[in-house]
Amino acid sequence: MAEQQLPFEKPIIELKTKIAELKEFTAEKGIDLSGEIEKLEGRLEQLEKDIYGNLNPWERVQIARHSKRPTTKDYIERLFTDFIEFHGDRLYGDDKAIVGGIAKFNDTPVTVIGHQRGKDTKENIKRNFGMPHPEGYRKALRLMKQAEKFNRPIICFIDTKGADPGIESEERGQSQAIAKNLIDMAGLRVPIICVVIGEGGSGGALALGVGDRIFMLENSTYSVISPEGAAALLWKDSSLAKRAAETMKITAPDLMELGLIDKMIPEIRGGAHRDIDKQALEIKKVITNSLKELKNMSPDEIVTKRYEKFKNMGEYTTESDTMLIE
Repeated sequence: MAEQQLPFEKPIIELKTKIAELKEFTAEKGIDLSGEIEKLEGRLEQLEKDIYGNLNPWERVQIARHSKRPTTKDYIERLFTDFIEFHGDRLYGDDKAIVGGIAKFNDTPVTVIGHQRGKDTKENIKRNFGMPHPEGYRKALRLMKQAEKFNRPIICFIDTKGADPGIESEERGQSQAIAKNLIDMAGLRVPIICVVIGEGGSGGALALGVGDRIFMLENSTYSVISPEGAAALLWKDSSLAKRAAETMKITAPDLMELGLIDKMIPEIRGGAHRDIDKQALEIKKVITNSLKELKNMSPDEIVTKRYEKFKNMGEYTTESDTMLIE
């Protein structure tokens, strides 16, 4: 299957194709075109730097949605050992849009939980395109409380367009399940590290996002609503998603500037899907450092600092309050 090509990558793809054709011609005809190939490869290097080094918000959204972008399971395979997946919420059933279980990270027992989407149509249907049902959030919380009981750090990978919006999910308590996760995560007495690896959409993402450390991959997004949804609400036209993305401040650089995340994790040029092993190593660095910092804190200190972290997000002034009253 041909790799998904994003619109802004067209000049790169064309140049890569030309280089490949010259190499093939050289091999077939025995004509030395190494000088010309070397020049084109130099141009390609600079072109990639120019394009990937100056991505706009909508282009980052497209990379975050790339069909080959690494998922939670990809990172579990590369970052953890002895992973054992657990299933079910003990109330309704098992939600395959969230995976979770116990594992070892650098020989330290941890609990790992994350959204899981598919990489093809069949798997996406199986995993509901990474949009959890309430039983998925209840499963996640069950595993978090188990982690607290056995004093295991919790590592969450966030990658969802949002929670399942269907009527059956609402009937089974979708809003309540998300709200309970938010409340209970705030008080868990073990370290929680959250990493946004793709799309972080609305309450569906926040339900795994109340952490002591919050990281985002460079080309991931984190927002209260999708650009298409925002455009439909603001301008009654979802085709204006690009415009919405540029105004919503949903990218990792934006959220770093706003102070809503702790660190932006550098991404492989062109996107994490270009080299999953190397990308996993970048994630491993920040998780390792965070666990070292957090392990020296008492449970009371962890909860207090987590509360202060979220309490201090955003701004509130009496002047603006007065203006609203007037």
